[in-house]
Amino acid sequence: MSGNAFRLSIALVVAFLTFGPTAWGEPPHRERSYSLRTGMSSQGMAFFGTSEEVEGAQNPVLRAEVGDTVEIILTDGDGAEHDIVVPDLHAWSELVAGKGNSVTLSFTASAPGTFAYYCDIPGHREAGMEGKLIVNGTAAAAGAAPQNDAMADMRGARSTELGPVVDIVRAPTDLPAPLPRRAPARVRIDLEAREVVGTLAPGATFTYWTFNGTVPGPLFRVRIGDTVEVHFKNAVSSRMSHSVDFHAVIGAGGGAVMTATPPGGETSFTFKALHAGLYVYHCATPMVAEHIANGMYGMILVEPAEGLRKVDREFYVMQGEIYTKAGFGAQGLQEPDVTKLLDERPDYFVFNGAVGALTEHTPLKARVGETVRIFFGDGGPNAISSLHLIGEIFDRLYALGSVTSAPLTDVQTALVPPGGAAIAELTPVVPGKFILVDHSLSRMQRGLSGWLVVEGAPRPDLYDGTMTPGSGH
Repeated sequence: MSGNAFRLSIALVVAFLTFGPTAWGEPPHRERSYSLRTGMSSQGMAFFGTSEEVEGAQNPVLRAEVGDTVEIILTDGDGAEHDIVVPDLHAWSELVAGKGNSVTLSFTASAPGTFAYYCDIPGHREAGMEGKLIVNGTAAAAGAAPQNDAMADMRGARSTELGPVVDIVRAPTDLPAPLPRRAPARVRIDLEAREVVGTLAPGATFTYWTFNGTVPGPLFRVRIGDTVEVHFKNAVSSRMSHSVDFHAVIGAGGGAVMTATPPGGETSFTFKALHAGLYVYHCATPMVAEHIANGMYGMILVEPAEGLRKVDREFYVMQGEIYTKAGFGAQGLQEPDVTKLLDERPDYFVFNGAVGALTEHTPLKARVGETVRIFFGDGGPNAISSLHLIGEIFDRLYALGSVTSAPLTDVQTALVPPGGAAIAELTPVVPGKFILVDHSLSRMQRGLSGWLVVEGAPRPDLYDGTMTPGSGH
């Protein structure tokens, strides 16, 4: 080997040892750093860019080269619980909760392509928290092993417990009495969003999102012409932002635009009760259907000026749907399933929040000859209810919650849409256990039934015979 060739060989070796592959024309690997903040958008929820390259952009496009180290600093801008994941690149962040707190996700862009990044909290991706990471380069240059599979395992094992298991069922008798006054007044309503673990069915629990700790939330009773002052809190222990939309409100968002409240926050607004009737309220924070399915619904009765006619007993009942990953009948803590929710395939149908809520737990009770009124609402979020009381007929039905229209009479089944209501009145004339159902009767097999237990002397002149085994009564 000549002296020049020897010197050239030495130079090449030194260059390789000093500069690595870049000496042969391959691009250097860099660190790409981005800062994002969570927040609400006009369409729902989103990531917002806060670092120079993506400043102000909603769900900004992030860019890198194959082999780059990508760092994403995520700051909680709304107080709810969030994370950021890029599953196709084996990247999962820790959770971040509390306004102003941050978490850092660091991973290697190990392959070329366009990859989705999103928040993996159930419902948040569907509510708008998704963007793109574009990685340029060739697959041949990639060689980094997946970085964060251990984090994925940890995330799969996250506890969703929010404290001890509680009873979330609102008793059907838990409602205010008729208003004694006939003049308009200023009325205060207090609501608190609470996320709690409650009993869904025997052996099964579920993380409910509630108003005031029960499903449904309180029934409020006001009078037409009242000025209603709504005070809304979101518990410090909550992981989500929440709000409330009253169907009785005349105004954009029904109050939801004024009550988007992070954990630990408090908001308020007022409205004039201009229309009498029975109205649903619910959480309207994106994804709205998820918040409703997890238990965030209730009703408000706006009495007409003359009030409602006097009855002996009043009950408060709402129907809802629950979507779980494990399916009906599974034991233990059940996780919500957003895919089933979007496909409208409920695992459970419930009255007042849980299987058995209006049977063994707290049945409706009356006596022969008493007048009975049922305030009924369909929280949904998706299924229409065909309310039916087996062995009884509704003497009066205020369809769709209207109390200013003449009631229908002698009605067998009431059709109530999701987000709708009805007022059913009857007077039992014979004793017995009358089963409250949705006449889409397959739903009984998924938890939907209640009892009206009527006591009193038999009336063989009206109903007589011998009960046969296997009747279900």
